Amino acid sequence: MTANGVLQILLFFGVIVLLVKPLGALMAAIFERQPTVLDRLLGPVERLIYRVIGVDPNAEQHWSVYTIGMLLFNLAGLVLLFGLQQLQGVLPLNPQGFDGVSSHLAFNTAVSFVTNTNWQSYGGESTMSYLVQMAGLAVQNFLSAATGIALAVALIRGFVRQSGKTIGNFWVDVTRSTLYLLLPLSVVLALVLVAEGVPQNFDPYTTATTVEGVTQTIAQGPVASQEAIKMLGTNGGGFFNANSAHPFENPTPLTNFLQMISIFAIGAGLTYTFGRMAGNQRQGWALFAAMSLLFLVGAGIVYNAESEGNPAFQKIGLATAATDQQAGGNMEGKEVRFGITGSALFATVTTAASCGAVNSMHSSFTPIGGLVPLVNMELGEIVIGGVGAGLYGMLLFAILCVFIAGLMVGRTPEYLGKKIEAQEMKMAVLAIVLVLPLSILGFTALASVYPDGVQGPLHTGPHGFTEMLYAYTSATANNGSAFAGLSANTPFYNITLGLAMLMGRFLFIIPAMAIAGSLVQKRRAAASSGTFPTTGPLWVMLLVAVILIVGGLTFFPALALGPIVEHLKMATGSLL
Repeated sequence: MTANGVLQILLFFGVIVLLVKPLGALMAAIFERQPTVLDRLLGPVERLIYRVIGVDPNAEQHWSVYTIGMLLFNLAGLVLLFGLQQLQGVLPLNPQGFDGVSSHLAFNTAVSFVTNTNWQSYGGESTMSYLVQMAGLAVQNFLSAATGIALAVALIRGFVRQSGKTIGNFWVDVTRSTLYLLLPLSVVLALVLVAEGVPQNFDPYTTATTVEGVTQTIAQGPVASQEAIKMLGTNGGGFFNANSAHPFENPTPLTNFLQMISIFAIGAGLTYTFGRMAGNQRQGWALFAAMSLLFLVGAGIVYNAESEGNPAFQKIGLATAATDQQAGGNMEGKEVRFGITGSALFATVTTAASCGAVNSMHSSFTPIGGLVPLVNMELGEIVIGGVGAGLYGMLLFAILCVFIAGLMVGRTPEYLGKKIEAQEMKMAVLAIVLVLPLSILGFTALASVYPDGVQGPLHTGPHGFTEMLYAYTSATANNGSAFAGLSANTPFYNITLGLAMLMGRFLFIIPAMAIAGSLVQKRRAAASSGTFPTTGPLWVMLLVAVILIVGGLTFFPALALGPIVEHLKMATGSLL
């Protein structure tokens, strides 16, 4: 580790802290229907959208109606995206002449982009036409992100409203998320990326002859527009197979920094939105503090592990005499223009925020360096998390935490003045303790014994097991990054990973919305001497402890079979 590397991490975090309040206040204004600077320009467009789709923007919905509308909306998106891929060969904007995508890959990709996962079992520049990239994938980047934000806001309303029956209107929330937040920010970021050298065109691929006389095909296309929303919406799907390691997606250290900021910005800002809508800003800062603590510790561990490199080099005589470490740290799988700090920070950010974009290959990280991204995802997409998804995941942990705190001190559990009772606990436990482990561990166990699953990993032993565990963790957590040694473009992996994505997204969302529907009917009680405080350092540490204990008890055995045992083997000098 170097002072320069630590400074880069602190600079990144400092910028995020500065963005939390203005962006969070903007989102609060958007969803509370307060005036914004964009009203004059976008207000007529918003009203036209409501007229076209036949929605009364002033009519609110019961949680069940809200949830059913969300499910049908996403089902329609899945069907349309599946059809676009199947018909790709006969549709326009396909100068490369790509054929339609196989049915199992089309299913996996459609589910992936609808669930905000953006797992890619294909190479973008060699599989998808410009039309599918723009009208299919990029559109779902907007809509899946808007869905997550809308659901988070609906859950906030459940906490802050009293004796009500409605939690908002899904169609209004998703429209305002897209129109007033995601679209303007994406336009600005895309223009900055173009200025930095990211392509944005509809040209056919360019054929060039290298100095060695070899013919090379240079892929390009409408990259900047997709890159912007993939980061801001924590989607992560790359226009190119190499994702943000590709120089056309991420050409400079400045674009690398801006992409990381974009991944965290909305998720972090939503904690301030929560505090603003709750009428107690300290509540939002407490959640942000818990998220930040988990993130900074994780980033430090990854950076340290990758800086020290592989201790096996010392065992076989390849370490530097001065440090007894791998010279320069572990640069395998990393771009020189980003270095260890930029790669380690990006890996932590993208898995903490459920984005999945990568600027280095996580499979080439040291075992401990690869462990942290795994843990980030297994904790339930709450270390900043995906846009919206991070906040509602953290709020479910908060419910679990106040219940445990109440048992410890003999007080009735309350959060924001709402009593946490059996209904809320059942739903929180269902989402956190049942759905996520069932999907991650269940599908990993199946893949590790089923013949088609065993054929997927490139490696044997603990690293091969980690490739499978990482895949189903990434799919269930709606992240999308991968240990790239896994050959996942097979019917078995495309179907099972698709099912894991659906479970991780929608079987988690439904209990969260049921909690919103239960809480919105309750009155908020005034704080008293018997109320457990949920804003101070004690609350933050307790919340972090509950998150780590629940995650540790659930996933430690699987981690012990993968990255932990691989680290122990590596420490003995074994490279297998």
